Amino acid sequence: MPNPTAAMLVIGDEILSGRTRDANMYHLAGVLTEAGIDLREVRVVSDDRGAIIAAVQALAAAFDNVFTSGGIGPTHDDITADCIAAAFNKKIDVRDDARAILEKHYATTGTELNAARLRMARIPDDAVLIENPVSSAPGFTLENVHVMAGVPSVFKAMVESLLPTLSGGAPLVSETLRIDRGEGDIAGPLGALAAEYPMLSMGSYPFQKKNGKYGSNVVIRGTDGALVHKVIEQLSTSFPK
Repeated sequence: MPNPTAAMLVIGDEILSGRTRDANMYHLAGVLTEAGIDLREVRVVSDDRGAIIAAVQALAAAFDNVFTSGGIGPTHDDITADCIAAAFNKKIDVRDDARAILEKHYATTGTELNAARLRMARIPDDAVLIENPVSSAPGFTLENVHVMAGVPSVFKAMVESLLPTLSGGAPLVSETLRIDRGEGDIAGPLGALAAEYPMLSMGSYPFQKKNGKYGSNVVIRGTDGALVHKVIEQLSTSFPK
């Protein structure tokens, strides 16, 4: 049985403007690989209601899981929760269980739970909360969409809370072979192997050495570690060191 599939939707003008460098995709890709969930697509959209809704609907229909990051904070431009609700035609309002989490957190810190902070307790109907052990404000899952914060430390903690609840598959195994030849030399044998073993993912990542000569790191991935190693060995015989 193939592994479950996933997509990620990164939300925020600050990513597209270059003011903020996204670190969440890198983290998510790594933990999903270990969990046996294949991350197939990543999209970045601005803080635009129509764009977010359209992307959520498209990705939710195409993949088993969709992970979003960004846009669930207390400010006016944090519109992700409302957009997720709209994407699934659900009502959204302050929910008692989310409010209780925030009340406890802010009482402990001596901070006022004002109207802005209370926005973070607005949860779509039928959504399941995702625990946030860092700053308490919860994320949520609605159908197959998992909605989390954009701050990397909070996103990472939410992913750790969420992953045990998801169905995974066989972890992906990866091996790399460095070949000191140009991609034009590698393409033929690598293409033949890719055709022979369609169940494996094969990629060539070129580099240039200081002396001007070219090479490539060939990466082969799959759920069968023995087969991955066999193909690496097979390729290495075509390009002995």
